[in-house]
Amino acid sequence: MATILLVDDDPNILQLVRIHLSEQGYRVFEAKDGMAALDILKKEPCDLAIVDVMMPYMDGYTLTKEIRVQYDIPIILLTAKSQIEDKEQGFQAGTDDYLVKPFEPKELSFRIKALLRRYDSQGDEGIFHFGETTINKKSYEVQIGSRTFLLPLKEFELLYYLASNPRQVFSREHLIEQIWGLDFQGDERTVDVHIKRLRERFSKVTDDFQIKTVRGVGYMVEAQQS
Repeated sequence: MATILLVDDDPNILQLVRIHLSEQGYRVFEAKDGMAALDILKKEPCDLAIVDVMMPYMDGYTLTKEIRVQYDIPIILLTAKSQIEDKEQGFQAGTDDYLVKPFEPKELSFRIKALLRRYDSQGDEGIFHFGETTINKKSYEVQIGSRTFLLPLKEFELLYYLASNPRQVFSREHLIEQIWGLDFQGDERTVDVHIKRLRERFSKVTDDFQIKTVRGVGYMVEAQQS
């Protein structure tokens, strides 16, 4: 069974979630702040992290960014905040999911299982080659010739999704659902902003692939075959 890192400065939440997850067979490591969580991750391989937003020393947003840079594991943010701006900040930090307190432990379990399935389904696949360009899902890197690009999480996932389905046109609504999830409460302009950033990064660097706009429909990638 999977190993889960639980990070929260509320001992009641730690106990409630630990008991619930342990009963389902998960191995659980607990940390009361972000610094302690990073120490655990250095020593123990974890399959998923559940992170509270409001914590001393290092808040959940900062911890999420740190985890995302160093480890390829799914993250669920737990928070008492339910404003769209707070959720946006969480997703920008790199979280995969967001659960507002108070929550039902069963709902947390559903979300954990869904994320673990999503990450496990990647398996040994996840590397695409177009000309001199390699898009690597395992390392979240784009390599073009001798240059390596490390992208923000959602930018990479958007590029990876489009590149894995070359010449297929996707609507903004579809891309929101696939990359940001059904719970995302922002608008479709988020896709446009991320596409613009990707074009700015790569349009002058390589001709191996291009992100094209299909007017009135959405976006697609045209790529050279290796």
